Amino acid sequence: MANQAVLTAARTKSRATSGTGGRAASLFLIPFFTVFTLAMVTPVVYAIVLSFYAQQKSGLGFGEAKTSFVGLENYVQVLQSETFVEGLGRLVLYCAIYIPCMVGGAIIFALLLDAAVARARKLFQLLVFLPHAVPGVIAALIWSYLYSPGVSPLVSALASGGIQVNFLDVHYVLPSIVNIAVWEWTGYNVIILFTALQAVPREILEAARVDGASEIRTALSVKFPLVLPALGVIMLFTIIGTLQLFTEPSIVAKATASVTGTWVPNLWAYDAAFNRHNLNQAAAASIIIALIAAVMSWVVTRFTARTNKS
Repeated sequence: MANQAVLTAARTKSRATSGTGGRAASLFLIPFFTVFTLAMVTPVVYAIVLSFYAQQKSGLGFGEAKTSFVGLENYVQVLQSETFVEGLGRLVLYCAIYIPCMVGGAIIFALLLDAAVARARKLFQLLVFLPHAVPGVIAALIWSYLYSPGVSPLVSALASGGIQVNFLDVHYVLPSIVNIAVWEWTGYNVIILFTALQAVPREILEAARVDGASEIRTALSVKFPLVLPALGVIMLFTIIGTLQLFTEPSIVAKATASVTGTWVPNLWAYDAAFNRHNLNQAAAASIIIALIAAVMSWVVTRFTARTNKS
């Protein structure tokens, strides 16, 4: 009976402590959820509502515009816009070039760092990560200068060697912008993959070497499969970030006419909101971009989950 009483008292104390801890945790989480609701949820809900309305003028277009419910009309107009569809296609091509180059480069650099001597690792990590420390706007300005004919030392050096190239030409501007993004983000993802490689058990690597596996075989058959979860996270955030492409083309557009105000979907939405003053279509375009990002994120997540299980 005494033991039963002790157990009952302990359980009662545990429940009381758990309840107190839960209330304390809730109090600490209130500021986060408040800011999250105001900064994230509310704008998204407002954009969704805004996309179902339009400013319409009665008669011949004179008089004060009235806000009317138009349903999916804004979405239809956005998807029927030739410039938006072209920008979407251009963004798909950008992804097809950028993602393999950046992710592939990050994997190679991370494997090289993992195989490097201990003294050189810190220096290599710093050199690889430094470009990511440069703000995106500054990076785009630097590369715009390096791309501009007549002022760029890079273009002048190539010209002196007999290579005439205009990086801002309509045929080269897309790879040029891809180069800026690769330069910015490769180092960041190298650090993520390198950290994952450092968590690989050394016993597995030693066993592979004992079995006669070379460094290349060990990297491809042992290290790479074990960092696939980290690679899945990189792919997820890379796709989401790529669909939000805005800073680089908007800066490069100042140096060339090859990049227009509707060059990619985000620029199209910006142009609709602040140049054409059509917030409703801008909201619809933003929701379309968000839906594409959600679908692509779901696909990457499912693919990564299946790869990890296998």
